[in-house]
Amino acid sequence: MGKATPVVGDRDPAPRGAPAPAHAGAEPRTSVIVCAFSDARWDALCAAVASIDAQSHPAHQAIVVIDHNPGLLARARARFTGATVIENSGRPGLSGARNSGIKAATGEVVAFLDDDAVADPGWLEALARGFADPRVLGAGGAVDPLWAAGRPAWFPAEFDWVVGCAHNGMPTGRAAVRNVIGANMAFRAEALRALDGFREGIGRVGAVPLGCEETDLCIRARQRWPSAEVLYDPAARVEHLVPPDRGSLRYFLSRCRAEGRSKALLARFVGAADGLSDERAYTARTLPRGVLRGLRDALHGDLAGLRRAGAIVLGLATTTLGYASGRLAREGHG
Repeated sequence: MGKATPVVGDRDPAPRGAPAPAHAGAEPRTSVIVCAFSDARWDALCAAVASIDAQSHPAHQAIVVIDHNPGLLARARARFTGATVIENSGRPGLSGARNSGIKAATGEVVAFLDDDAVADPGWLEALARGFADPRVLGAGGAVDPLWAAGRPAWFPAEFDWVVGCAHNGMPTGRAAVRNVIGANMAFRAEALRALDGFREGIGRVGAVPLGCEETDLCIRARQRWPSAEVLYDPAARVEHLVPPDRGSLRYFLSRCRAEGRSKALLARFVGAADGLSDERAYTARTLPRGVLRGLRDALHGDLAGLRRAGAIVLGLATTTLGYASGRLAREGHG
């Protein structure tokens, strides 16, 4: 889940052993990476790249990474002449594509924007403010859903992580968090390289709704540099397109199931204590409040509140079953 609750940790002036900011005292240059895999999302990709060009704080470099699609690669090279357009030289999937982009990045900070997201003009400017603090290794911001067919009345805001967006329960102001959201995040380039980038044995491949690769990276960063911080700033905003099919109950349940399985794999890699820390608080506090809110809405005449409350219960149960099946599959393979 795209959980992001405040982290209570060391507050040393600089993370011991962490990569120091290049050109201390100067504003870091930012390379922005957009990864794409499907011709069906061409219009969205064009909008994403255009939003990078429209930033009030100009990007040092825009990088478009095409994930094993030669036709899309040729099309992108012809269209995005002001960007660096490369192919994924690693394993198919989002992690491999991001890592290919990191290799091509020349900025001191590397930011990531989804190919179906559009950044607010002040996005990079807001992210850059976070990196003025040498303790900050990573930063991210709000991801607002842009529902192509309108938001379904039954869809609870507590589960907006299902469509890759910020959800109820996340900080409303700047805060140190465990992890940021993949559609809107940035890291110091030296830290990314020291961590060998994103783990390629986890995360999305094509349209398969897996995830957690950015959560894994953020956790590994704090495990390696305990006094470092990952910062969430809702002023750094992007809009994330949600196509009609992702507003269906079928997609909702498939994404919940996949999230549970992803969390089981994440716990294997980084340990259950770190891998599930935010999820415990989310389950204990955010979801019960969401159920009560839905019931209260129903009592005040919004009958869809009952469906939202039910969707929260069903979503939690499905995610839990996905986690359990992921654990069993892992144990079955030794």
